[in-house]
Amino acid sequence: MQSSVSGRVLIVLGALSAFGPLATDLYLPALPELADDLGATDSAAQLTVTACLVGLALGQLVVGPVSDRFGRRRPLIIGVGAFAVMSALCALAPGMGALTGLRLLQGFAGGAGVVIARAVVRDLFGTAAVARVLSLLLLVSGTAPVLAPVIGAQLLHLTSWRGLFAVLTLVGCLLLTAATFTIRESLPAADRIPGGPAGSLRQITLVLRDGYSLCFILVVACTGGLLFAYIAMSPFVFQDGYGMSAQAYSAVFATNAVGMVLAGRLNVLLLRRIGTVRSLRVGLTTALAGATALTVVTALDLPLVLVLVLLFLTVPPLGMIFPNATALALDAHASRAGAASGLTGVAQFGVGGTIAPVVAWLAGTGTVTMAATMMGSVVLAFALSRVASRHPAAGPPALPGPAQATSARQAPTRPAGMDATPPSAGVTG
Repeated sequence: MQSSVSGRVLIVLGALSAFGPLATDLYLPALPELADDLGATDSAAQLTVTACLVGLALGQLVVGPVSDRFGRRRPLIIGVGAFAVMSALCALAPGMGALTGLRLLQGFAGGAGVVIARAVVRDLFGTAAVARVLSLLLLVSGTAPVLAPVIGAQLLHLTSWRGLFAVLTLVGCLLLTAATFTIRESLPAADRIPGGPAGSLRQITLVLRDGYSLCFILVVACTGGLLFAYIAMSPFVFQDGYGMSAQAYSAVFATNAVGMVLAGRLNVLLLRRIGTVRSLRVGLTTALAGATALTVVTALDLPLVLVLVLLFLTVPPLGMIFPNATALALDAHASRAGAASGLTGVAQFGVGGTIAPVVAWLAGTGTVTMAATMMGSVVLAFALSRVASRHPAAGPPALPGPAQATSARQAPTRPAGMDATPPSAGVTG
């Protein structure tokens, strides 16, 4: 365990963890144009978002355990390079079917960056510090959803949706260079898990058997449903429903993204005072109140300004929810951080990412539908967090290795919401 990491490494890890919002958000303002250009429906255009999210989920599920076996660095470099190639092919896609398939592969490759960034954090820090470091990463990766739709909307003045994928290609090449020269191997050979695919499957099974961790993985899944209902439906809600321009919509999106970054910073402060569990509860309670009020306001067709205010109360708390729920999900699994991180990614991008298109297919993409989907997702997340608080905090035995001794759950009798004293999660250099 390290007491600190350099600021440069932290920035690169944050950028790698931003693959999800970067790949999905940059072209969100272009979704209506993309549908018109390829002669497809809005739901078909929305499916390209879903395909990327499913790819991100599957990539994390596969690459996470692979990194437990072969180390973090080599799978990371291969994945980031493949992301750049797939982005270039997306820019050349001849039709909606080809684009959807390429988006799936693009997301799969991007999943390597997301899952390995979290695994590296778990390699380097004790459990109680992980939530703080993930919150700090959010301050870095949070600039992606802030800047991506704004940049995408402005680039649409100069290019088409294809040009936006060319930009993603350039970003992939830059991240490949940065990762190659910055990220060192964080998992020593002696701590790697042998056994091939069967061994990887066993590690996934061990994580799923830990009911405490599973509850928090499902919290990530449900709040992922809230996030992606907002991501996938909001372009149509605000541009088609409320008549906003692509630039105005990008400003709304950026405002909520800034809110997530600020909530992540607040989370860092709260963690030192009230601990991971209680900080998570603050985020869930705030999001629940906002989503409930938003559903009422949209059902009554009240003014747009109220919708925007309540949306800001609902979305930014995710900056508190995701770092805390992820840290708690990884709590007892230092020796299989890749597998646990992969399952968390599947929960967020796979399970969470499929909620919105299913609801849209059944009920459309209206304002009330978006709000109700967000409310239902956070209600389930809140309930699961309460179940976890009553579950025995004792996971399956970790495999031998120096990281094993860092689990804060070696002291399961500590009061709920209180963390063991962590090593410093400082930033140097």
